[in-house]
Amino acid sequence: MFGIRHHGPGSARALRRALEEFKPDAVLVEGPPEADAIVDLAADPDMVPPVALLAYAPGEPPLPGDEAASWTDRRAAFWPFAEFSPEWQAVRYALEEGVAVRFCDLPAANQLIPPVPDGAPGEPAPERPEATEDAENAGDAENTGDVGEGRGGATAEEDIRLDPLGWLARAAGYEDAERWWDDVVEHRDGGPSPFPAIAEAMAELRDRVAERPSATGLPSGYAAREEQREAAMRRTLRRAVKDGFDRIAVVCGAWHVPAVLAKVPAARDDQTLRGLPKAKVSMTWVPWTHGRLAERSGYGAGVRSPGWYAHLFAAPDRPVERWLTAAAGLLRQEGLHVSSAHVIEAVRLAEALAALRDRPLAGLDEVTEATRAVLCDGADLPVELVRRRMVVGERLGSVPDDTPMVPLQRDLADRQRRLRLAPSADPRDLELDLRRDLDLARSHLLHRLTLLEVDWGTPAESRGKGTFRETWTLCWRPEFDVELIEASAWGTTVAGASAARAEAMAAEAGSLAEVTAVVERCLLADLGAALPAVMRILADRAALDGDVAHLMDALPALVRALRYGDVRGTGTGPLGTVVDGLVVRVCVGLVPASRGLDDDAARDLLGRIDRTHSALALLDDAAHTARWHTTLATLVDRDGLHGLLEGRLTRLLLDAGILPDVPDRMARAVSSGAAPVRAAAWVEGFLSEGGLVLVHDDVLLRLVDGWIAGLPAGAFTDVLPLLRRAFAEFAAAERRAIGDRVRHLSDPPSARPLDDPVDPVRAAPATETVLRILATGGDHA
Repeated sequence: MFGIRHHGPGSARALRRALEEFKPDAVLVEGPPEADAIVDLAADPDMVPPVALLAYAPGEPPLPGDEAASWTDRRAAFWPFAEFSPEWQAVRYALEEGVAVRFCDLPAANQLIPPVPDGAPGEPAPERPEATEDAENAGDAENTGDVGEGRGGATAEEDIRLDPLGWLARAAGYEDAERWWDDVVEHRDGGPSPFPAIAEAMAELRDRVAERPSATGLPSGYAAREEQREAAMRRTLRRAVKDGFDRIAVVCGAWHVPAVLAKVPAARDDQTLRGLPKAKVSMTWVPWTHGRLAERSGYGAGVRSPGWYAHLFAAPDRPVERWLTAAAGLLRQEGLHVSSAHVIEAVRLAEALAALRDRPLAGLDEVTEATRAVLCDGADLPVELVRRRMVVGERLGSVPDDTPMVPLQRDLADRQRRLRLAPSADPRDLELDLRRDLDLARSHLLHRLTLLEVDWGTPAESRGKGTFRETWTLCWRPEFDVELIEASAWGTTVAGASAARAEAMAAEAGSLAEVTAVVERCLLADLGAALPAVMRILADRAALDGDVAHLMDALPALVRALRYGDVRGTGTGPLGTVVDGLVVRVCVGLVPASRGLDDDAARDLLGRIDRTHSALALLDDAAHTARWHTTLATLVDRDGLHGLLEGRLTRLLLDAGILPDVPDRMARAVSSGAAPVRAAAWVEGFLSEGGLVLVHDDVLLRLVDGWIAGLPAGAFTDVLPLLRRAFAEFAAAERRAIGDRVRHLSDPPSARPLDDPVDPVRAAPATETVLRILATGGDHA
């Protein structure tokens, strides 16, 4: 029996030496027995840890709103392995030596069904106290928590079961279980095997735990599940003996060792395991990351520092010197001055701290303090860089090509190779130029994956200008494999699955704007197969929806979709017909929709008007633009229009050059007969797109200035918040220019600062250039 703690470099080295001395003819490793069929893949050179066994229920995923769908349709569990995991070393030893290797935990088919608490048949048990929503904690009953922290008044028996290493650490005089385990196991190199002592300690602790499940403080379903797992381990061991194996090595969590060795009748174990509910499961290997091995990711059996543990396993000789040298190299890459003398002093400091603290080897705490004090001159930011790049050390494993995959996974892997988009656990930015075929294909793939909710790429703000540029941030996470398995219900290829998913999203959309968003995403993803069905749904919804607000919300996305068709080469003919109908209906319905609005409703409608105005400018259709301007001109002259809307429409028509009497309109709006609050709303709407109009038009500026100066004290206090909100949106340069203009409004014309005189000779080259740009032919002299 070899009782280990998951993911420990010292445990892994000690286990490897122990197996080489013991020379077993069979190795049983804690894990789901369904993985026996694919364990041989661990010997493939292309299998590079960190990797994980993935068990999943391959049923049809439930559609949104399907309350009757079984929760198992989207359930999955992971069993992660790193290079420094003892279980991984046990598997690799067995495969290298030609020794039989089997997994000996409760089958994944049973573990995917949650345990049932006593007295409530058919209801899932509550999660264990330290578990998270992720199913990746399956099989990690020996997970340890923080030492010395009370667990809500737990008894000694409860605390032992929840935190066995914490009790051992306190008995040894440590306040930190992690530090104690590192000192006695992970930092050891050579010496006698630690496994007999670990087994003896766990046996003593288990003797102190009460036999009654209710005394553990854990949900009764969890206590029963732990008993089932240990019964499965004993049954697998009996089967190995029956198969004729003589020297059997059992590698499991240290907490389970006494239970596996216990003299429990086979009939009792059979009774414990009889009739357990099962889920139909499939098993495969998937890449994993160091970040997902860390405790901070929520992984129940995670470690604080996967990168540090990987370093201890890979560099048992002078690990402190090698670590600090690597840290110095990392800091130099970031432009920080770190010399060899810094490294020497940092090593000395780390070793001195370890000696003062009576540790056999400088641990992560000591090397981190030495890094901060010597290499980083006390600065925290470089230390955080070292922590992120080295202590966690994000690394993505890989699996062989012949690993079992669903067709959708294999199709994605093939496209990643073709498009030269290798997945990586480190976030990186990808700039795409959609005029290039390769980048356009990459964009299509990333947009299709977002439709499948596989967010490998997230859109970022593009550094360049123009609709032909896209920027994505790529970061691969292990759970994407589960999401791909779930998405395989929609199809066997990325294109087919995303098209089917888009059709379902359009059919389930709750509003017209949601349907138009699906249309836009289809065009971005080049899903020509889905567009006819989605367009039919869009046309039906648009014909039946009479709410002008819904129509205005839908229009911008459709116009953007038309523009994308120009850049991406995607056919958008049917979309133009829908846009034509929407524009006409918006223009007809806007006037009645603007009656009797309060402040909030007027502000909402103002936002929709602005978005529609921008969309029609982007569409650049003369007939639609003329119809829109006519509608705005009709609306701005209606009695009872809210001041915010009237001011904004006046500004839009002024910018379009079709409203000549703007000074007169502003004079009426801010006259003494107008209510101050309505006048302030009018000014806010008029200036909502910037204040340059006041910089260049003295008449309008004088009207605003005279109105503000003439407000009574009480009215000024009332309108001040509105004015502050309007002017706060101006750029700093605009505010300075307006202030300068106001400062000189009362000056006589002769006293005002004149603009610099224009020198015709110096201006001639610029004038000629502008004329050439604007020319359409003929003589420009």
